[in-house]
Amino acid sequence: MRKPGCTRAASRYYCRDITRQANSSFPLAFRLLPPSKREAMTTLYAFLRLTDDLTDAPGEMATRQAALADWRSRTHAAFAGRFSHPVHPALYDLVTRFAVPVCYLDAVLDGVATDLEPVRFQTFAHDLYPYCWKVASAVGLACLSIWGVRKATDFAQAILYAEQAGIAFQLTNILRDLGEDQARGRVYLPAEELAQFGCSSDFCQEMRYDSAFQNLMRFQIARAQQYYDASAPLAVLLPCDGRAVFTVMMGLYRRLLDAIAQQPGDVFTQRVRVSRFTKGRLFLAAWPIRLGWW
Repeated sequence: MRKPGCTRAASRYYCRDITRQANSSFPLAFRLLPPSKREAMTTLYAFLRLTDDLTDAPGEMATRQAALADWRSRTHAAFAGRFSHPVHPALYDLVTRFAVPVCYLDAVLDGVATDLEPVRFQTFAHDLYPYCWKVASAVGLACLSIWGVRKATDFAQAILYAEQAGIAFQLTNILRDLGEDQARGRVYLPAEELAQFGCSSDFCQEMRYDSAFQNLMRFQIARAQQYYDASAPLAVLLPCDGRAVFTVMMGLYRRLLDAIAQQPGDVFTQRVRVSRFTKGRLFLAAWPIRLGWW
């Protein structure tokens, strides 16, 4: 990867470089956007990637906490136009050009801070939902600032739908990564719900694929599906380009949840994925939406 200076053009190249190297389907969806929005989404993705990588970096917890605190301080300085990292000029441009509320990016930093320590949540309402809001809904709200809405009067309603979509996406991520997360000391499923279904906090390590686990997964999957359904009306409030991207993202994540539902035990042994064929089909199907044909 090149190491550019802190010019705006070099910063954008840096963000594109990070995005290209990421193992994610989202950059494909960004191609549905016009250049300015595509650059903004690429910058947002790069910032999130850099931030998230701090949680899994090697070293003692105190070292990683200090690194995140330093990253937060430098990020706040970047919002004021003081750049100390190649991503900063593009990030500043993103925040100012699209009026992205800084509080959303700050919420992501708060959520990432949670992941630096062993995670043990007690309830959905007081622990898991706020965490999902920070690491996913806040991202969706930042995306909404980039995509815009068809009518200004719809923005308040769109915020509510975008929040629900973020919750759905993160609940799906949590179910997919159950085994990997527990190996890192993170148990996101609330202890209250584990107890309700007769599962211990170590059920992933035990790889128990019994009736208790199946009932727990059915409950978690059904809740995620409810959030997908609740967020679906967001699509009609978005302009054609934003609607196309949102449709691809929703399609990818709903199919990922479907794959988990079909083989729940796979979360113990492999990373559940959506096939390339399905990704390609979703991307192609979004073009008529992008072009305003329907």
